[in-house]
Amino acid sequence: MTFTEAFLVSVSTISVAEMGDRTQLLSLVLSARYRRPVPIIAGILCATLANHAAAGLLGTLFGDMLRPVTLQLAVGVSMIGMALWTLKPDMLDDKTVRASAAGAFLATLTSFFLAEMGDKTQIATVALAAAYPSLLAVIAGTTLGMLVANVPVVVLGRAFADRLPLKTIQRSASLLFLVLGVLFLVRAVRP
Repeated sequence: MTFTEAFLVSVSTISVAEMGDRTQLLSLVLSARYRRPVPIIAGILCATLANHAAAGLLGTLFGDMLRPVTLQLAVGVSMIGMALWTLKPDMLDDKTVRASAAGAFLATLTSFFLAEMGDKTQIATVALAAAYPSLLAVIAGTTLGMLVANVPVVVLGRAFADRLPLKTIQRSASLLFLVLGVLFLVRAVRP
């Protein structure tokens, strides 16, 4: 498993899974509230790096503790679980976005970091970091995947979000997680 494979799987998995996710909805709310894309994007980048670095380190610990076959099985099952979770649409509650005197960057940083806690993309990052030996590739890939999904929403706002076929995107993300899960399960049972 190479750096490139880990990076590309991480980017594609997270960018597709993030479509219609609560953090993407949060990006839309922040964009509408602050109308300042640069600090919002910077806040998303910093929050995602911190969140996914912690998730990646946790995944690496799991990866080091488990035998390769057990690890492949665990990642495969978790990816299939993610496939099912992805089919459930996320909702954004009003408590997620808090006004901040420090402005758009701090509001984005804190609310985005908190919204990512326990989110499917964070759990997917744990699983990817456990599965791939390159923590840097996974963190870079998952962070880029979050930016690929969220930057257009921040920049283009509601006009972009209203035109997305969210059901199709959610089903595609679910299928991607399912395929990855099956691939990891096949790796586990293959001699």
